[in-house]
Amino acid sequence: MDGDTTTRAGTSGRGTSTFGPTGTAVVVGAGVGGLATAVGLLRAGWTVTVMERRAVLDRYGTAFGIHPRAQTALDRLGVGEALRARAVPYRSARIRRPDGTALAALPLERIERRAGRPELLVARPHLIDILLAALDRLGGAPIAYGRPLADPRTLGADLVVGADGINSVVRAAHFGVRSGPRAVGTVAFIGISGFETGSYGETWGEGRFFGMTPVEPGRTNWYAAVPAAITAQDVRKAFADWHDPVPRVLADTDPATWIRYEVRHLHPALPTFVADGRVALVGDAAHAMTPNLGQGACTALLDAEALTRAVAAAGPGRLPAALRAYDAERRRSAQRVAFASRNLHRFTTGRWPGLRDALVRLLPG
Repeated sequence: MDGDTTTRAGTSGRGTSTFGPTGTAVVVGAGVGGLATAVGLLRAGWTVTVMERRAVLDRYGTAFGIHPRAQTALDRLGVGEALRARAVPYRSARIRRPDGTALAALPLERIERRAGRPELLVARPHLIDILLAALDRLGGAPIAYGRPLADPRTLGADLVVGADGINSVVRAAHFGVRSGPRAVGTVAFIGISGFETGSYGETWGEGRFFGMTPVEPGRTNWYAAVPAAITAQDVRKAFADWHDPVPRVLADTDPATWIRYEVRHLHPALPTFVADGRVALVGDAAHAMTPNLGQGACTALLDAEALTRAVAAAGPGRLPAALRAYDAERRRSAQRVAFASRNLHRFTTGRWPGLRDALVRLLPG
């Protein structure tokens, strides 16, 4: 393996469990899904190493929506209170037309009534810091930065977790290359404005959409999805005649700070998330999806908690059974979310905005 920088997030590398130490694990990828998996495995008594190909962790500040189910997963991982200390509730949002006409309300109030807690929004760096702090409290796991992995099949750990994103080398090595990243013809730009708009939700136009969410006091998270041919220099022009505060939000942020990424998803869906009795995929490595439902971080957290719970419940010597249980719990659920998100992308960027808007008006308020 390449690279020579290793930082230890703690000292012993071992947590406690009613089952005692049960084996060694390598988690490939130090994003949200990978770090959450490392936390869960430490809590289950495993010796864990995290490998990250980047020399440092990404610190960009986009907001993650954390659904109540994902909050419960974080509670089970022991970091729910830390999340709530840094997050803001998301209670009111609308779908609008470019002229500002409200078409429907997002079902945030209904979600809160059913779950007994609101949807939360948290800046990505905050969530990363929360998970790193949890690793420290548990005695730590070595995080090997700057370690691109040439062949995951050479890893000698009892358990290998691929949390290395849509371009997963673990997936390619153990599951083949039939399933891989597929572009959908859209690019997204993300930024943080220096004021609170008080107007949240998404605005849908023809072939493009614009969203705004709270992220922390005094700031607004925004994202713009446009056809792939539109460059950063043209984004402001693409939304210049849209309702306030869309043009003001774009004018308030420096394009040099915008994050740009090509919207892709994993296709076709994998027939399994586990392989060889010792390999499991979580997060985007398993089911990368378009961002339309805002469920990428949630599904990664649900994967991490379900995998580590299955491993802990199975006990020593029953890892293949634990991985099968994880796959049975998570694969179809996560793939349904990915499928729905892809279909919503088609719907929001379709060529018949009049028909789309009429259908949206039929949604319950």
